[in-house]
Amino acid sequence: MPFLPVAAIVALVAGQSTPDTPAVTSRVEWKGVLAQSGLLLGIQHSLRMVQDKTRFHLDGPFWSDYLRSLRGLEGWDDGNSVTTNYLGHPYMGAVTGFIWIQNDPMGRNVEWDPRSSRYWASRARGMAWAAVYSASFELAPWGEAGIGNVGYDRGTMAFVDLVVTPLGGLGLMVLEDYVDATLIRKIERHGSETRVRVFRVLLNPSRSLANMLRFKRPSHRDGRALPAR
Repeated sequence: MPFLPVAAIVALVAGQSTPDTPAVTSRVEWKGVLAQSGLLLGIQHSLRMVQDKTRFHLDGPFWSDYLRSLRGLEGWDDGNSVTTNYLGHPYMGAVTGFIWIQNDPMGRNVEWDPRSSRYWASRARGMAWAAVYSASFELAPWGEAGIGNVGYDRGTMAFVDLVVTPLGGLGLMVLEDYVDATLIRKIERHGSETRVRVFRVLLNPSRSLANMLRFKRPSHRDGRALPAR
């Protein structure tokens, strides 16, 4: 990223054109972004319902409990495990980042290229959506603060998730892009269709889940068909 002109990145994040990157007139497919993010949110809440601590706070006056939960946002440690905070949340950030990318005509077919301003701008837009989704998941009435009242008990809501989710998600997206371009591409040149599908899923788990949220095969790649064998 230090190779790239900052002005070009800012312009591309905003969807503007630069001398070496012509404007793309197609707009973000917001219906897909919102529908796929909403499906992910529903899945996450469904999984949360198996937790006693979530079900315990479902009773009581909604708005007063929700506002008290928001006031519980403080510090860095939210009491969750290292695995949850530093693996689970980056994974969530990467999935939501890929949700944006697969609905963004400016970034959908962009692949790993560390010297490309278009690549970094597309991933920055994905990270921005991951930050929006993360804040919503943590703090919105339809998020953890409203459903299950995370934060109601002191020490259960902190800033760690709001920071780690988008930043860790960006790192995971870039890592999966790198693996996709350098390793999976090689497998595609020599492997069978089944082998390619398996490695596409195993080595790009965040992209795979994002694909399923739009009801495509987890091994799907935009603009890149499976090798004919």
